[in-house]
Amino acid sequence: MSIIYILCIEDEAEVLDVIVNDISALEVVFPIEVGVTANEARKVIDEILDNGDRIGLILCDHVLPGENGVELLVELQGREETKETRKVLLTGQAGLDATIKAVNKAGLNRYIAKPWDKEDLVEICREELTHYVINTTTNLLPYMGILNAEKLSEAMRERGLPSDA
Repeated sequence: MSIIYILCIEDEAEVLDVIVNDISALEVVFPIEVGVTANEARKVIDEILDNGDRIGLILCDHVLPGENGVELLVELQGREETKETRKVLLTGQAGLDATIKAVNKAGLNRYIAKPWDKEDLVEICREELTHYVINTTTNLLPYMGILNAEKLSEAMRERGLPSDA
C-alpha cells in the first residue's frame, strides 16, 4: 500500500511551523512534507512520486518567492499524478482574480484566509483527505480512526464492502 502524504508549501518559516504543528495529529497516517519555494515543492513531489507514493493534500501559500502558489497549483492540476490531489490555497493576500484562477484552472478545493483557526484547518484537512481516499483508495479501513468515519463507511456501503463503523 502506497503512503499518502500531505505537502505544505509556505515560504515563511514561522508560519510553516504553525501549519505543520496544527495538523500534526494527521501525521500518524499521513506523513507531512514541506517546501518553502515552488521549485523545492516540485522536488519533494517528484521524490514522493518516484518512491511509488502519493500526495493526498497540498496546503499552498499564495505568495511564494519567484512564483505564486496559484501558478504551481495550476501546473500540478495538469499533471496526471497530482490531478486528484486535494488542493488548498492558504493566504492573506490573494485577490479575487487570483482566487478565481485557482478555482477554475488549478482545481482548487478550498481557500483558507490567514490567520486561520486551528480546529478549522484540521477539519478542512480531514475532509479533503477523506474525499481523496474515497476517490483513490480501495481499502478505506486504515483511515477510519483519523478521517471522517461516517463518510468512509458510507462509501464502503456504496461499494458493497463491509464497514466496521
